Amino acid sequence: MTQATPQNETPQSTRGKMTGGKVLGIFLGAFGIILSVNLLMAYSAVSTFPGLEVQNSFVSSQGFNDRLTAQRSLGWDVHVSVTDGELNVVFTDPDGSPSEVAAMEATLGRATHTRDDLHPDFAYEAGIFTAPVSLSPGNWNLRLVATAPDGTEFRQRVSFRHRG
Repeated sequence: MTQATPQNETPQSTRGKMTGGKVLGIFLGAFGIILSVNLLMAYSAVSTFPGLEVQNSFVSSQGFNDRLTAQRSLGWDVHVSVTDGELNVVFTDPDGSPSEVAAMEATLGRATHTRDDLHPDFAYEAGIFTAPVSLSPGNWNLRLVATAPDGTEFRQRVSFRHRG
């Protein structure tokens, strides 16, 4: 009787066994998925970027400290709320009483894109600026520019979460 030796054995099926070709396929597949997702995310980031805030940041920064000092000297604080489909904006003095505001305009939108930006039509009554809005739940930014009676400009971005 002859005993089988490794040279005499017939090759068995490689099905179910880890081979070099399978490892290469898994490796290339995993990195292919990672690369595809990275390219998709990079494209999404670039295509949804709203653009520059200012054309020349150096020139814009030259008067920043003066504008900041003037704005802080007003002592204003801004409170934003949305109740029953109305956006309410209240400016208060350091003592908590309503501030005198000569004019205000604002842009209401999301932080991540400009597609939902709104320019609410505010009415002023009893120290409160109100505007009708229809907001979906989530994070919102109110970028406002107000003017004091003496002409001092007040700029602020107020972030808030609307629960819907």
